[in-house]
Amino acid sequence: MSKELSRHEIRQMAVQALFPLDFNQDLEKKDAILHAIELEHEEMIDEEHENFVPTYLDLLVTGVCENKEPLDKMIQEHLRRGWSLQRLSKMDVIILRIALFEMLYVDNVPNKVALNEAIELAKTFSDDQSRKFINGVLSTINNKLEASE
Repeated sequence: MSKELSRHEIRQMAVQALFPLDFNQDLEKKDAILHAIELEHEEMIDEEHENFVPTYLDLLVTGVCENKEPLDKMIQEHLRRGWSLQRLSKMDVIILRIALFEMLYVDNVPNKVALNEAIELAKTFSDDQSRKFINGVLSTINNKLEASE
């Protein structure tokens, strides 16, 4: 790999990999990751398509895929009455899942960093209303997590 990617860039690629995986059940995780890398970092991929996946990208995509049910359950529990995951934009759900996965399962990422990164991802992939919504949901969850520690 010729260039070291920041975690922010990796999170952006995770969004780009997880979004199509949410729609296409036949899509392989490896293919979704490869496509996400090709979008902006094609130079990272060697001809054999080996050793190209940043470890943290694989951790995020695999982790969100494997923990989708508990992540969605926690998100659902923190939505206003009458709201459901189906009512949210898919992009917002993907961003919430990534941040929540980091908050719950990645020890070396402080919750506030995961929350702030989710807000930055919303600025890139969504709109201002979504940014505020994501901030509200994740702040509520973070407050409950901090209170239970």
